[in-house]
Amino acid sequence: MRLLISFAALFLSVILLQLSTGGVGPLDALSGLVLDFTTTEIGILGSAHFLGFFIGCWWAPRLMGSVGHSRAFAAFTATGAIALLAHMLVTDPVAWALMRVASGLCVAGCYTVIEAWLQAKVTNETRGRAMGVYRVVDMTGSLAAQLVISVLEPASYVSYNILAILCCAALLPLTLTRLPQPETPDAPRLRPMLAVEKSPLAVAGVVVAAVSSASFRMVGPLYGQQVGLAIDQIAWFLAAFVLGGAIAQFPVGWLADKYDRRWVLIWLSVAAIGSCIVTVMAQDMGTAGVMLSAGLFGFTSFPIYSVAAAHAHDFAEDHERVELSAALMFFFAVGAIAAPWLASILIEAHGPPALFALIALAHLVLVVFGVIRMRMRPSPGSRTLYVWSPRTSFLIGRLTGRERRRENDPDAD
Repeated sequence: MRLLISFAALFLSVILLQLSTGGVGPLDALSGLVLDFTTTEIGILGSAHFLGFFIGCWWAPRLMGSVGHSRAFAAFTATGAIALLAHMLVTDPVAWALMRVASGLCVAGCYTVIEAWLQAKVTNETRGRAMGVYRVVDMTGSLAAQLVISVLEPASYVSYNILAILCCAALLPLTLTRLPQPETPDAPRLRPMLAVEKSPLAVAGVVVAAVSSASFRMVGPLYGQQVGLAIDQIAWFLAAFVLGGAIAQFPVGWLADKYDRRWVLIWLSVAAIGSCIVTVMAQDMGTAGVMLSAGLFGFTSFPIYSVAAAHAHDFAEDHERVELSAALMFFFAVGAIAAPWLASILIEAHGPPALFALIALAHLVLVVFGVIRMRMRPSPGSRTLYVWSPRTSFLIGRLTGRERRRENDPDAD
């Protein structure tokens, strides 16, 4: 309990950060509709967010090394707040795209600082509990962020000002904590080909996870608006996706530890294809049907990243885990940058169902590729335990990598 209390400031910053930066994506999509942005322009905003996220993941460890944890966190938070406040000063899609790059930079940078702080303070005995609470806090904040848009008016200075206030508030717990500032960790080398060498299927899995998650969360509000959902209903539509994904982690984790993870990936993708079909059909089944279908879609698609990451780590040595996690995050970021833009183009050309047609096609490719890979290589003899892997920063590998070692060898350093 003392451990969790000592981390209370970090966890409170996570919640405030999620409420702010997690709410700007759907709010931008709805605001873009009010301001007559095209569907493609709104999709580019989502892609710009993940471009900034990738830049932040790469740059944040280096900035921490130069100015320290607290100053780096303050710099990233200020960048995010400025981007939020500038939205209603310049209502131009190109300018908003630049602001979303800044928001993505803020998210990646702040999470890098928080996870570096956690990494420095936990021990092998406390790592499991600390990471468990961290995951719950992060997912709770993400869920609440989707609901925030139900009370925010699109294209309103007040709405963006509220998000900016929350972003600035995230500064207070971390900068006022009595915990001493830890040593700055070395930035992991970015070696994308390491992931390809260890498991091409895992790389395909994280890209498909990015296509599913990024396109739905960034372009999903457009789908909801075009199928007739009100703003508060769109908020619940997005929240149902996150909630379904959170619930899925426990049964999917059990399956991934018990059975061949390639089969788990394949059947998850088959289920995701089915949930895409159900979601498209559910637009004629009333609000309850739409919400349930979104939850089902999150249940089948959200865990794919963690299963793919676990499969990749089955082939890795302990000294490779940090760089492997960073490589997988790189491929996730690449998929997430492309997905919202591509999804918005398809929606503009073929209507709302094109969003789920794109996602279903990506999962179909993963099914086919998974079957091919199973014929090319046998299942690994020994496996790491399944770990729910947040997609937050390149440094998350330091936490989850050592957690895997701790679960397999309690005496590991």
